[in-house]
Amino acid sequence: MKLIDKLAWLTIKDGKLLAVRSKGKTLFYLPGGKREAGETDEQALIREIKEELSVDLVPDSLKYVDTFTGPADGKEEGVSVQLTCYFADYTGELVADSEIEELAYLGAADESVTSKAAWIAMESLIEQGHITQ
Repeated sequence: MKLIDKLAWLTIKDGKLLAVRSKGKTLFYLPGGKREAGETDEQALIREIKEELSVDLVPDSLKYVDTFTGPADGKEEGVSVQLTCYFADYTGELVADSEIEELAYLGAADESVTSKAAWIAMESLIEQGHITQ
């Protein structure tokens, strides 16, 4: 089995989870991405979120949530994505940047537009009462 290792930022507003859709894709994903050589989780997540959404995560507010694994969207059978997820506060205004075409707050009724791995994380947040809509 091949595993794609990614970091993901979880931010919730009014009972819904922020998700992003990349250019040319139909499904929404959790914002974040892969580490570059030598980066810590914190450094990589701060960099990726700045690139994708134009905001600065507050380093002292980063809080590990959980790690979720699910099928990688658009990849061959047997390829999974591992999402190491963090909550964090941010400064600035959320704006789709880089490869991101759209951002949206998704809730419990949005499984059909959410990537499988992101949905696995979302189900956990629903069970914990973080996502209420």
